[in-house]
Amino acid sequence: MDPITEEAPLRSGLGTGRRESSRRTDVARAVAEGLGAAQKWLPSWLLYDAAGSALFERITHLPEYYLSRAEAQILSGEADRILDFVAPDGRPISIAEIGAGSAVKTEALLAAALRARRSCLYLASDIAEIPLRRAQRRLKSRLPGLDVRIVVGTHADAGPAIAALEHRQLLLWIGSSIGNYADREAAQLLRQLRRSLRDDAVLLFGTDLVKDPHALRRAYDDAEGVTAAFSRNLLVRLNRELDAEFNVSAFRHVVTWDAQASNVEVYLQATRGQQVWIGALGRSYGFRAGERIHTETCAKYDAGRVDAVLNAAGFARASTLLDPEGRFAVHLARIA
Repeated sequence: MDPITEEAPLRSGLGTGRRESSRRTDVARAVAEGLGAAQKWLPSWLLYDAAGSALFERITHLPEYYLSRAEAQILSGEADRILDFVAPDGRPISIAEIGAGSAVKTEALLAAALRARRSCLYLASDIAEIPLRRAQRRLKSRLPGLDVRIVVGTHADAGPAIAALEHRQLLLWIGSSIGNYADREAAQLLRQLRRSLRDDAVLLFGTDLVKDPHALRRAYDDAEGVTAAFSRNLLVRLNRELDAEFNVSAFRHVVTWDAQASNVEVYLQATRGQQVWIGALGRSYGFRAGERIHTETCAKYDAGRVDAVLNAAGFARASTLLDPEGRFAVHLARIA
């Protein structure tokens, strides 16, 4: 395959015009399906346009959002241990990350890999190109020996590039992103990614842990209102991309805790009855006062739930690392 470079990131082989058309088609299809359901929903990937990605970066620095800090503590404090687990013989490592975003937390692991092995290849994948480009420039500047390549696309789009990596593969899925999927869907995605890994590869992924519901709700509904803006930006995106006519102020950000499912659930709730025209779909959708659009699930895990997902995907958990306060976990798994 062609090399993936700063000048030519992989985007599934489509030209710019075709990519834009395909993306709009995907958005329109998802919106038609979700808003046409009895319980309205929209997929969480719609949250991450350029503006949404920038808002999420702000969220990671909020005092209520402990997840990023806790995971960063683990990755920086345990970097050498993680690398020794992946390649105890000191062999070179290729690190791939899906949903990489700005790759801030990953930098400590990459720096440790360079210190121990003098060279390292890092393949970063995300659906949002701008954060990837910024991360690539930052990492190349701060870590001159690092070979940074990017893939713009979905997790599945990254598969061929991951499979082509030389050396021992370490696949990262951090940020508790696995929690945005139902367990069955998470296992299905991991099975798909497993096909891109060799038998000696290691999977590293982060999960938030079950804890006090008040702390969980605050993490997704901060006092400053940044998370609410992130949530409502989804409607701004639909207005722009699908010629929709959402009155963004007529929807509020709502967060609930489902103790039985062990999930935080995020919604946009209509504050009044209304009809919303979506030009690209050629129809309007009615909303009752108080009716909700489900936009995100954020699963909270215990060890049994982690193992069930991994085992269904053909992996086996080998080690779990916790932050000092026991709020968050990073798991290392091998192909079973």
